[in-house]
Amino acid sequence: MASLLLFGFFFWFVLPTSDSQLKKSDFLQEKNQKFHLLAIGDSLTQGVGDTTNQGGFVPLLAQRLDEAYRFDTVTSNYGISGNTSRQILNRMKQQEVIQKNLKTANLMTLTVGGNDVMKVIRQHLNDLRLESFDKATTSYLSNVKEIIALARHENPDLPIYIIGIYNPFYLNFPEMTQMQDVIDNWNAQTESLTKTYEGVYFVGINDQLYKGIDGQEGIVSVSGDQTTVVNDALFSEDHFHPNNTGYSIMTDAIMEEITQTYEN
Repeated sequence: MASLLLFGFFFWFVLPTSDSQLKKSDFLQEKNQKFHLLAIGDSLTQGVGDTTNQGGFVPLLAQRLDEAYRFDTVTSNYGISGNTSRQILNRMKQQEVIQKNLKTANLMTLTVGGNDVMKVIRQHLNDLRLESFDKATTSYLSNVKEIIALARHENPDLPIYIIGIYNPFYLNFPEMTQMQDVIDNWNAQTESLTKTYEGVYFVGINDQLYKGIDGQEGIVSVSGDQTTVVNDALFSEDHFHPNNTGYSIMTDAIMEEITQTYEN
């Protein structure tokens, strides 16, 4: 009799009832959540200047997402060096693989605009004025609107993070104040556009890249009688694209914006 009472006590008070039984979902919660990061854009998405040849900020961002949110992130990288906003849009329209991956993406990054600006500079090299960029800015903004619409065609709640452009000439040519005005205005227009959407965000990187990893405005390099300022965040072979340090800085900026805006 005593043993039966002991069994009853064990059954009712020790073993969990149906309401508290472990479910399959309890085990699944211990596993990392699958997450699809889709990156599209120009050379910054491709990772030009990244000496590891891993894809610039994209794998770094995936790692940071995994660490912050316990994701198991897979990436799709559609960055092509030299692409303008129109060329990026055309690829999205024409390539089925991009359209397919947009449907399953949980987050999208977009690097765009730098080549639109460079195209204007090449066309007006001898007579470059702020007004020279008016037509290109209008066209660019129209293209970005189409990119957003296409990205969300079958994924309407897709969070999109648009990375701003930067001035790689700032340190060595500080007298080119017009160039910085162009970059600032371009970024301001992009940021204003993102604010007209729910779930589309602007990530500024201009100040971060020219100040370097420790917030210093470049490092001084002395060779004989020549003293130059070197941006330690840019690729030494072209002094234009980010290097490994630069991509790390970009990742920090993107991750900061995601932390402030992304709803897990």
